[in-house]
This record gives sequence, structure tokens and C-alpha cells, in this order.
Amino acid sequence: QVQLVESGGGLVQAGGSLRLSCAASRRTFRPYNMGWFRQAPGKEREFVAAIRWIGDSTYYADSVKGRFTISRNNAQNTLFLQMNSLKPEDTAVYYCAASTSIGGGLGPPREYDYWGQGTQVTVSS
Repeated sequence: QVQLVESGGGLVQAGGSLRLSCAASRRTFRPYNMGWFRQAPGKEREFVAAIRWIGDSTYYADSVKGRFTISRNNAQNTLFLQMNSLKPEDTAVYYCAASTSIGGGLGPPREYDYWGQGTQVTVSS
């Protein structure tokens, strides 16, 4: 089974930046889509951003548009999330996810087959 491992989380002040990475354990892993989700204490997991592995189309939640950028390195099966202008409400555990199925939406967590363990992002006031 393919494993996804996130890294790059940490503690930053409001207005700061972080860059998250997600690496797949198998270099032959070829998903159709990959995305980032986050979950804050007491809240449900929510969609943040997604990217088509082939075609370069990107999608963002309204709450992060203009501040976050999702990108990938196909050859290395690595996903990135550049987070700028961070706000305290961005505080959450961030998860990367991969979809191996064609069709469906990119936002619902149920559309994704593989998940990482998560990395904590904390934004102070």
C-alpha cells in the first residue's frame, strides 16, 4: 500500500508563511488527483486545495484563494502547499490525499483513496 508523508508544519505568527510537502512512498505511484485537507479541533475535515496530476488544473477553497498555492513534482510524486499570509483560523492539522479514480469531485474527502498522517500548522495572533 502506498503511504503519504507530510512535512513542513510548525508554529508561525499571523502573516507568516509555511511550505508543506507530501511525499509518496512509491515512485511508481500515479494518482489522478492530489489534494490538501485540514481539520481543526472540534471541526470536520475540510477541503483546502487540489491539483490534477496530469493537466495542471488547480482548485482552491474560497477561504484560501490568493494566499495558498498548490503544486507538484510529478517525477518525484511530491505535492506541495505554499501558504502565505497565514491567519489564526488556518490553524489545523493538514493532510495530503491522493485519488486514483476518474470522475467525481475534488473537494469531498470520500473521493480520495490515500491519506497521510497529517502535519500540525499553528498560527499565533
